[in-house]
Amino acid sequence: MFGIDGLTITVLLALIVDFSVRVIAIIVVPRNRRPMSGMAWLLTIFFIPYLGVLLFLLIGFRTLPKKRRLMQDEINKFILDSTEGMELVRRDHPWPGWLESVVELNRNLGAMPLVGDNTASLIGEYQVAFDTMIADIDQAQKYVHVEFYILSLDHTTAPFFDALENAHRRGVSVRVLMDHIQSMRKPGFHQTKKRLTDAGIAWQLMLPVQPFKGKWQRPDLRNHRKLLIVDGMVGFMGSQNIIDRSYNMKSNIRRGLQWKDFMTRLEGPIVSGLNAIFITDWYSETNELLTRDIEPVHPRPVTDALDCQVVPSGPGFKGENNLRLFLALLYYAQDRIIITSPYFVPDESIMYAITTAVQRGLHVELFVSEIGDQAVVYHAQRSYYEELLTAGVHIYMYKAPYILHAKHFTIDDEVAVVGSSNMDQRSFSLNMEVSLMVHGRSFVRNLRAMEDENRLNSRELTLEEWRKQPLRSTILDNLARLTSAVQ
Repeated sequence: MFGIDGLTITVLLALIVDFSVRVIAIIVVPRNRRPMSGMAWLLTIFFIPYLGVLLFLLIGFRTLPKKRRLMQDEINKFILDSTEGMELVRRDHPWPGWLESVVELNRNLGAMPLVGDNTASLIGEYQVAFDTMIADIDQAQKYVHVEFYILSLDHTTAPFFDALENAHRRGVSVRVLMDHIQSMRKPGFHQTKKRLTDAGIAWQLMLPVQPFKGKWQRPDLRNHRKLLIVDGMVGFMGSQNIIDRSYNMKSNIRRGLQWKDFMTRLEGPIVSGLNAIFITDWYSETNELLTRDIEPVHPRPVTDALDCQVVPSGPGFKGENNLRLFLALLYYAQDRIIITSPYFVPDESIMYAITTAVQRGLHVELFVSEIGDQAVVYHAQRSYYEELLTAGVHIYMYKAPYILHAKHFTIDDEVAVVGSSNMDQRSFSLNMEVSLMVHGRSFVRNLRAMEDENRLNSRELTLEEWRKQPLRSTILDNLARLTSAVQ
């Protein structure tokens, strides 16, 4: 009889654990997950089992904690009930035949109704956006609701904080939401919180990662929304954060990077929809439901009115609302599609929709930045260029040192989508986003003027130029593309 020593037992146990982990991973990981994402996670766990399992337990589940999901379900029902019958759209002007079904899709996913009699102005200059928001805050009489992915006190944003403090002193209710992780990662986080507290302004962190305070969820789930609502009469949404356009990062300043953003100022019934998004997020973080600030919707006929629909999305919803909206519009387009997305890392369905549009004879353009501020995302994005160029997509690269951070796209001459959502897998699955679908030729025409301006400040990338890329760039692009699938 041969004895079994301790080392042999240890090796056997390790093999059993390793085999068990792989079997369990095959059962658990692919469930309710895209095949590409499931495969990426399985490869990670198989090649680096212990680290892979730890990462999967930490960031492998896209859902919010049970308590927050129940709150989201409750507030979703509240929104649907409270907005029932709000449809104020006039049908005395031409509609695309397919638009009704997209509106119904959004409503079924948990969006607000489509409402008419709205007006909108587009703001493509960074400082002008701040000046316009400050001017409206200065006119506030009842409340100011502020919700931004990044909120940072610096030399550029100080007047914005002054306006909030002045509003509070006038007796206006001022409430502020900011994403915990992203705001914390920027210089001046503690000074920002102190300034708000000293001013007596009510503020909360969104999706806080504070395990010692009992606040925990997957740490890379983020609230990416950018909203400002004043008295329920004026609303702002778009891509711009409350921070200097260099983002105050030493690496950005050294490279001379400047963010090029886009905001939309809205008036009309749709502002109530934007306010409802703030109310839901405030409730999620504070358990306080601001029913007093739910504004009734009153018809107000205006010239050249716009039909608008607010579409929230994120891990609190059962479906990927923004992805489904984008796909529907891409497939319904009849003439041309122009997309602006700073972080373009699409899933397979988006790639099929875009390349199919070209094959259907549509003119398709994609605006991205010539340079990137996030290396992995930048290289992952580049990995899609050859397929897009081969299909016939026109790719315009906004010239350095600007980061084209605007997020919008236009469909024919009829419909546009603006908001906080990129066309990337993070925005589809992990981030809380808000998009606005707008039906109105005047809005599309004005947005097209901004697209034309962007085109003048961009250079078109050709397939011939792309195929001259060095091998090292191709390797980096492909490696980065693999990491983008791990969600």
